[in-house]
Amino acid sequence: MVSPSGRYAVVHEERGTRGVVVGLDGRGVLRELARADHCADAYDYPVALGALPDGREVLVHCPEEYNVLQIEELESGRRLTGGAREPVDIFHSRPAVSPDGRYLLVTGWVWHPYGVAEVYDLAAALADPAVLDGDGVLPASPETDAEVVSGCWLDADRLAIATTGELDYLVDDGADDGADESGCAAAPAAGANHLGVWSMSVRRWLHHSPLDHRAGTLLGRGGSAQVVSLHGHPRLLDAATGTLVAEWPEVTLTRRNGSYGAEHIPTPVAALSPDGRRLAVAQDKGIALIDLPD
Repeated sequence: MVSPSGRYAVVHEERGTRGVVVGLDGRGVLRELARADHCADAYDYPVALGALPDGREVLVHCPEEYNVLQIEELESGRRLTGGAREPVDIFHSRPAVSPDGRYLLVTGWVWHPYGVAEVYDLAAALADPAVLDGDGVLPASPETDAEVVSGCWLDADRLAIATTGELDYLVDDGADDGADESGCAAAPAAGANHLGVWSMSVRRWLHHSPLDHRAGTLLGRGGSAQVVSLHGHPRLLDAATGTLVAEWPEVTLTRRNGSYGAEHIPTPVAALSPDGRRLAVAQDKGIALIDLPD
């Protein structure tokens, strides 16, 4: 993964414990990374790059404990979240910093196993790192009927979350289905194998839609209302309706669903161009480049 400035990248083992920060200006490896080894072979390496509102580029990972998120200055490694912690029992995975650097999305899992999503306020976490040990600001928890398999940021306010087809429900915040104080109508809970859109500003599910396929890994398309779904082959979806915009069945992908699971089924490796117009997908004998429709 590459930092927002394009100056740094992180290379890591998907199911191992090692990684490195690389300078893309020719300086090579700047520092080594490690993650907690507890169950490391069972889920994706938890690491994210992002930029805080003041412009500092940061790295988010779990260097000592599987359930303790730490925020560090990207190049120097200086820790920004020191102090006493009381973490809950969650395996953090697939962290993603919002485009404005205000929030952190994590789509990890807890033991049964069971996929969950959490969103943390980064400004609050820098003031009090224990914020990263709580339930966050997204109303989803292991005690609900919602198993989350993936998520991504659509923009600084909206995030897309996909549920599995094997369990029951994506929960809402417990409010009724009427308009909230901002006048935005709330969407009720979504069912199994759904795609939902959550707004951080109005704190409601804006949309949810059933899918006729598993979502797999989601990539947000540069501030638009579309997501790329990576499961079996790439699909471009309207995040608000779940409608299939385009698909490329000739580009083969693994059928991985969620951040944990069988080690022999790797997560698809893919990336969107900064303008969201092209998708690069790793294949056995090269890289497939896909021009996405407007």
